[in-house]
Amino acid sequence: MTAVLPLAAVIIVLLITWGISINSSVAQERERNTLGEMFSPPTSVPKCSLSRVCPPNHIALRIRSGAADIVGPTVCFDGKIIMSHALNNVGPGLNIAVINGEYNTQTSHKHSWTDILAHLKKIKRGMIVLVASFDDVTQKMTNEMREIFSEMGSTLIRSVKRRDSWVFAGRAGTKIKSLFEKQAVNDEKNNIYGGWPEMVEVGGCFPRVFSD
Repeated sequence: MTAVLPLAAVIIVLLITWGISINSSVAQERERNTLGEMFSPPTSVPKCSLSRVCPPNHIALRIRSGAADIVGPTVCFDGKIIMSHALNNVGPGLNIAVINGEYNTQTSHKHSWTDILAHLKKIKRGMIVLVASFDDVTQKMTNEMREIFSEMGSTLIRSVKRRDSWVFAGRAGTKIKSLFEKQAVNDEKNNIYGGWPEMVEVGGCFPRVFSD
């Protein structure tokens, strides 16, 4: 879909798409969990709507960016939706979930940019960091912030510009290129949500074990 939609149509399409997607994902996750409990061990059931079960020492995740400035991002980790519009714990800008060594979740959202920079600096080596954009992440993005994400394995953050869609999963303390990153560039000729590009998402099996 390459033509720019009128704003009213964009809102309707986004809300319908988001509602169907969220309801479908939740229903599928519940059905899989129920069937897993009834007929097979939980480890045999794919999580976060993946097509396969993650191998040992890996954990399932899926990250979806926001759509325009209307529908917020969604973050699934180990079969649980930990950030979403429905949970009311996402906001414009950077949405960050930090997973500590015990795989408990700490979330950071709707902070001032100063707080986010301070938060990024406190993330300990080895922690898993999941990031999803919503609306525009670059209004007060600094080179220092970009460098921190680069040190987590991001190779695209330096090219992220105004209203680009961006998702990323990495680990603090490593500069190894992350395989879980995607960007959609804001381009008026190709945008499908008026002044915003398409949503982007990544999903797969993230290594549990930290390696240099």
